[in-house]
Amino acid sequence: MATLQFTDCSKPVILLRPSFTSLFASNRHRHWRTSQSPARFIPKASLQQFSLNRRRFIAETTAISLSIPPLFGFEQLAKSEEALAEWERVYLPIDPGVVLLDIAFVPDDLNHGFLLGTRQTLMETKDGGNTWIPRSIASAEDEDFNYRFNSISFKGKEGWIVGKPAILLYTSDAGESWERIPLSAELPGDMVYIKATGEKSAEMVTDEGAIYVTSNRGYNWKAAVQETVSATLNRTVSSGISGASYYTGTFNTVNRSPDGRYVAVSSRGNFYLTWEPGQAFWQPHNRAVARRIQNMGWRADGGLWLLVRGGGLFLSKGTGITEEFEEVPVQSRGFGILDVGYRSVEEAWAAGGSGVLLRTTNGGKSWTRDKAADNIAANLYSVKFINEKKGFVLGNDGVLLRYLG
Repeated sequence: MATLQFTDCSKPVILLRPSFTSLFASNRHRHWRTSQSPARFIPKASLQQFSLNRRRFIAETTAISLSIPPLFGFEQLAKSEEALAEWERVYLPIDPGVVLLDIAFVPDDLNHGFLLGTRQTLMETKDGGNTWIPRSIASAEDEDFNYRFNSISFKGKEGWIVGKPAILLYTSDAGESWERIPLSAELPGDMVYIKATGEKSAEMVTDEGAIYVTSNRGYNWKAAVQETVSATLNRTVSSGISGASYYTGTFNTVNRSPDGRYVAVSSRGNFYLTWEPGQAFWQPHNRAVARRIQNMGWRADGGLWLLVRGGGLFLSKGTGITEEFEEVPVQSRGFGILDVGYRSVEEAWAAGGSGVLLRTTNGGKSWTRDKAADNIAANLYSVKFINEKKGFVLGNDGVLLRYLG
C-alpha cells in the first residue's frame, strides 16, 4: 500500500512503496515539557548511574551506526524511497473516469508536452511531465459534443490532434494556440491516428483503413490507399483470410513504424493487416496463434510483437512483416497485456490490466514483473517512450506513470 510521509506538515508526499516513516510516527508528535516541571532532588548515585548509562548508550549506538545506514531525516528518506521504483505516479487534476489515450512532446523543448484522453481531456506540461494543467479548445467548447482526443504528434513546432467525433486541430507555435481544420463529412470512419511528417505535412489514419496525407496544413488531403479495409476483405483475393467479412472491416488498434509501415488488428482480433508506403491496398494476414489478437506493434529492431487476449506475448521471427511468431513466457498474473513500448533495442516495458508492468532487458526473450503499480487499481493501456530517459504509461481513471530510469 502507498504510505503517506510528512516531510512538511502541509506538504504530504505519496510513495508507491512502504517507508520507514511509520517507525517514527509516534515520536514525531511527542511533546517534552521541562519548563513547567517542578524541581526535584536527584541523588549523586543516580547521577553517576545516569552518566554511565548515557556513555554506554552513546558507545552502543555509535557502533550500530557503523553497520547500518541512518534512518533519520524524513526528506532524505523520501527521495531514496522514490528512487527505488522505476516508475512514479503523477496525479492529474481531472475527473476519475478519464481514460488517457496519447502523449507527445515538442521536439525542440522536451519539457513541453501535451496529454490527451476521453471527455475532451487536453493537458499541458512545461516541466517535463511532473505537473500538468488543463487546456481547452474554444471551438470545441462551444459545441455539444464531448470529444475523445485519440492521437497527437509534433514535428518541430507544428502539431496535430485528431479525435472523435471527427475533429482535427493544428498548431504552428508549439501548442500555444490550436486551429480547427475543417473535414469532409464523407470521411470514411473515425480518425484514430495522426503523424506529423514534415513542414505543414501529416499522415492520418481512420478505423476503416483510410490513409490520407497532406502537405498544406490540412487544407487538402490525398488518399494513400485505394479502398477501405471492408472493400479489401470482400474482394476475391482476400477470400483466404479466416473470419474476414464486411462486419470486421474496422481496426481495433493501429501502430506505425518509424519508417512508415503500419500494422493493424481487426476489431474482432481474428486477423491482422499490414501496409507499406507505395502499396495500393492493406494486406490481410491470418493469425498464427489460437487466441484472438489484442494488439500488435513494432519492436525497436524492426520486428513485430503480438499480444493475445488472456495475457500471451509473441515475437516475430526476424524483422519486417511476417506471419511467423514465437511465444515468450510472461508473468502477467492472469491479467491481459495491452501494450508494449520499447525504450531501446534491448529494453522494453509491457503494461496491462490491474496495474501489470513487465520489463525485458534482452530484447523480449524473458520478462520480469515490476511491482511499482501493483497497488494501482487501473488498467494500463499505453506505454510511450519519448526517448531513453523520458517515458510514460497511460491508463484509465486518469492514471499516469512517469519513468524514473
